Amino acid sequence: MDADGSDRVQYNRWNEDNVNIDVAASQPGLQGFYHRVCTGSIGVVIKVAGGVAALVSVYILGYVTGYYVHK
Repeated sequence: MDADGSDRVQYNRWNEDNVNIDVAASQPGLQGFYHRVCTGSIGVVIKVAGGVAALVSVYILGYVTGYYVHK
């Protein structure tokens, strides 16, 4: 509360020239690689490809297991 009794909230606006939104370049090593590869549209593509690869590998594992069990 101010000294004059008003309940105003004070805030400072961001200085747009001082905001760094380039996360991948500002972080070193493995963390920068993670943010570059695992976020955004590239991250979605990699996650979908990983999910499809996991499903295919489970299907192949089940097929081979079923083949040897029912042989």
